[in-house]
Amino acid sequence: MASELQQLRFNPPQSNASDESSAKDDHPLLNSDSPAVADQDSDDLHQNYAPFVRRDVYGTMGRGELPWMEKLLLAMALLTIVPIRVVIGMTLLVLYYTICRVCTLFHDPNRETDEQEDYAHMVGWRRSVIVWTGRFLSRAVLFVLGFYWISEVYRIPPNGDKSTDENEGQEKSQESERPGAIISNHVSYLDILYHMSSSFPSFVAKRSVAKLPLVGIISKCLGCVYVQRESKTSESKGVSGVVSERIREAVKNSSAPMMMLFPEGTTTNGEYLLPFKTGAFLSKAPVLPYILRYPYQRFSLAWESITGGRHFLLLLCQFVNHMEVIRLPVYVPSPEEKDDPKLYANNIRRLMAKEGNMMLSDIGLPEKRVYLAALNGIPRQC
Repeated sequence: MASELQQLRFNPPQSNASDESSAKDDHPLLNSDSPAVADQDSDDLHQNYAPFVRRDVYGTMGRGELPWMEKLLLAMALLTIVPIRVVIGMTLLVLYYTICRVCTLFHDPNRETDEQEDYAHMVGWRRSVIVWTGRFLSRAVLFVLGFYWISEVYRIPPNGDKSTDENEGQEKSQESERPGAIISNHVSYLDILYHMSSSFPSFVAKRSVAKLPLVGIISKCLGCVYVQRESKTSESKGVSGVVSERIREAVKNSSAPMMMLFPEGTTTNGEYLLPFKTGAFLSKAPVLPYILRYPYQRFSLAWESITGGRHFLLLLCQFVNHMEVIRLPVYVPSPEEKDDPKLYANNIRRLMAKEGNMMLSDIGLPEKRVYLAALNGIPRQC
């Protein structure tokens, strides 16, 4: 298995992006006096938006011209493993939905605001059943999707890197304090399944998720914090407050679920780290960094620059899929980092980029939307 993984493609291209540029709030690629993105040369377009570029056999947006052997493999998969995976996957989803329904019968949800309700604060046998069956079935779903083996590495950075404090008092703090949040890079929706199988944390999700069939009740059992992504009202402050409160609660109470946060705010192709949002670091609590990678030979599992339906279908068609996980030690913030969430976020980001062999980029979700619009031939509005 090790020799196979070494052959898999995970060689990020070189980039000129500087980690110091993450402190900038401006977005030069969105300047109104620059030429329309849709008119850019294809090579320039992919270079300017490198964190969102697909580099697999299937090409841009998964619509490239495939060799005949790849077409043959797809045809075989569609007739054999795809129907089996769909049936088993749906069975596992319905099974867990049923378990969540039974465990939440005659139990009122916890309500933190008018829009936030969850079952993550239940105790006793109900909570134990939800957590342990959720972890087991999440791993079962990953197995069904072709992740027969997941490489997990616990990596301790050199002493020169800031992950633990050198003074005695802070070493004791690291030993005694439980991290309040898991911080991870974001590559695919598969990240969520892995973290559910690993630690069953609470996530930040769109408000519409709570109303989805089957998934809605599961998200409430996870303790998801619901947000309206496009909202610019004062509600965002309320969400940040709920997240910070949940993180602090997880530090103090070992039975409370940790928060799972993707501070980049969107997915990448796995070769880059985007600037981190500071919301995950406002609580001043210790965090647990994770790095997820998906080595591949044919199809990149990064949910990037491709529609969800096409990505999921091609995922089902892969006979074997690979995932590598790097877990770093609990990161206890220094007094300076506690006073400056931006410094805290940038230091975590640089550490993860170094340990995960990723490059730092200064672009984010706004540029991603411009790139996707260009791929779809939509003229950019200045």
